[in-house]
Amino acid sequence: GLAVEQEEAARGGGAPAAAGLARPLGTNAVDFSVQNVRGPSKTFPKHETRHISDHKNVARCAKFSPDGKYFATGSGDTSIKFFEVVSKIKQTMLGDSKESSGRPVVRTFYDHVQPINDLDFHPISPILISGAKDNTIKFFDFSKTAARKAFRVIQDTHNVRSVCFHPCGDYILAGTDHPVAHLYDVNTFTCFLSANPQDSSAAINQVRYSGTGSMYVTASKDGSLRIWDGVSAECVRPIIGAHGSVEATSAIFTKDERYILSSGKDSCIKLWEVGTGRLVKQYPGAVNTQFRCQAVFNETEEFVLSTDEQNNEVVVWDALTSERVARLPSGHT
Repeated sequence: GLAVEQEEAARGGGAPAAAGLARPLGTNAVDFSVQNVRGPSKTFPKHETRHISDHKNVARCAKFSPDGKYFATGSGDTSIKFFEVVSKIKQTMLGDSKESSGRPVVRTFYDHVQPINDLDFHPISPILISGAKDNTIKFFDFSKTAARKAFRVIQDTHNVRSVCFHPCGDYILAGTDHPVAHLYDVNTFTCFLSANPQDSSAAINQVRYSGTGSMYVTASKDGSLRIWDGVSAECVRPIIGAHGSVEATSAIFTKDERYILSSGKDSCIKLWEVGTGRLVKQYPGAVNTQFRCQAVFNETEEFVLSTDEQNNEVVVWDALTSERVARLPSGHT
């Protein structure tokens, strides 16, 4: 259903469409409202390392394109590595044969002067954006194979910690050191700020739209989450102290837009009900106190994944039972 929604929104133009307020239940959406789910947890399929990104400094972010054909990684070395997934899989299958001698890296983008914090792909067009500590958001056209530099730049006033396209592709949200998310019109670069900032004074670690763009969520350094109306930019539900007094490091919506999965430096991963702000589930057992770790769902939302920075592991939980079902070596040090 999302492809249709994106197409309709793209035809609309103007401000983010109010039509996005409809909240269809995804075909494989999990009903998290069921409490104390009993019975066996699902088995997480085996995964193996398929690629190691070759940066000269810390890899700070990674993102797949919506169609799964590409992914990109951003680094403290100020570069972006851009890969084509199909060619990488072919190279892996061919092993050490002569045909696989070419490097899988499609290209490297160099256009930032400070470490890169976040990346996002346009929902329709072949455009990758990056947010960085140099207070900029840069646009890269990856359909042009010779391009190494950005073709457009948004100059913000603060360190850009997080970037996210609206599902229609005409707007970008930027989470920065400023306590209110910056909404940019992609075509005019006009910046909009919420008139209802909810008395927050803390920087935003992450900002993410819901699947239809009817809402967005911010995770802040003061440990709070805030849910905003995607049309009016009004804060509709603050969850103050969601992760105590330590940083909330990530927050994402479920596909049906009824819940938010968040993580923080309190080593807690939590699931919240959007309509009430009620804590629904917790996924314990991964230590995260130092880095801005993320908590995400797998594609079907049957599993929650995060990292354990003490043991350098990827930790996997059954999303419904909250049981930890796998600990996989991350390969990181």
